Amino acid sequence: MSEELLVRVENHVAVLTLNRPNSYNALNVSLLTELPEVLSTVAKNGDIGCVVITGAGKAFCSGGDVNVQVEEAKHASKSSEERLDDLREWVNAAQILHEMPKPTIAMVNGVAAGAGMSMALACDMRIAGKSARMTTAFAKVGFSGDYGGHYFLPRLVGMAKARELYLTSEILNSDQLESHGLVNRVVPDEELESATMELATKLGNGPRLAWRYMKQNFKVAETGSLSQVLDSECAGIRRCRETEDHKEAAKAFFEKRAPVFNGR
Repeated sequence: MSEELLVRVENHVAVLTLNRPNSYNALNVSLLTELPEVLSTVAKNGDIGCVVITGAGKAFCSGGDVNVQVEEAKHASKSSEERLDDLREWVNAAQILHEMPKPTIAMVNGVAAGAGMSMALACDMRIAGKSARMTTAFAKVGFSGDYGGHYFLPRLVGMAKARELYLTSEILNSDQLESHGLVNRVVPDEELESATMELATKLGNGPRLAWRYMKQNFKVAETGSLSQVLDSECAGIRRCRETEDHKEAAKAFFEKRAPVFNGR
C-alpha cells in the first residue's frame, strides 16, 4: 500500500482512510488501483467484522482527480477498450463495498462529491458530521457519472429525485442529507469518529456469519422476486442455526448476559 491509503485494524474493525488531504482526498490512479485490492483483502479476512471508510483532513472524498485524465491521455498506446477495462477494475471498489459479507460504514467528514458520494452510498450505512455535504458534481465537469451512483442513489431517494440531483449537481448539507435518507445519522463533527467507531465496534464484534447471510438476502432482494428472497432467507437461517455463534447467543439469552461471538 502507498501512504495515500491508510489501513488500521482494531477490535475486529478495519478502518480505511483516503489520505490525500491537500486535494480533499481526490481519487488518483494510485487510490483507484489500491482501493479494490485492499477492500477485496479485508472482505475475505474472517477476523474483520466491519469496515469503515473515511477521508483524512476536512473531506471524505472530492471525487476523481482531474489529473487522472491527464495521466490517462499520456497512455496513447492503450486502446479505448483497454482504458475501459482499467476503469471497470477501478470502480469495482463500489461493488465490493456494497456486496462484501460484512457491514460497511462511510464516516462522512466534510464533502463527498462525484465518485466520493457514490462511494459513500455504496456502504451499508453512513454516519455524517454536521459539516458534511454531498453532491453528484459530475455535470459540472461534463461527465455522466460512475462508481455506481446511478444504482445506489435512486434506491435511497427515488428515481425522480435522483435524476434531479444528477442533472443539477445540487449541494446537499447534512440536514438535507438526513431528511432525504442519504445518511443514517448526523452527529457533531467532534463526535463523528467516536460515534462511528462505537457502532463499527458493535457490528465488528457481532455475529459475522449472520451479517454475511443478511447481506446476501439484501443482494437477492435488490433484483429478485419474493420467492427468491424467501429461498435465500431459508438457506441463510438454516446455516446460521448450525453456527457456534447462534448456540452462544441462545446460551447467553438464558444466562441473561451478552453473547461473545467468534465468527464461527
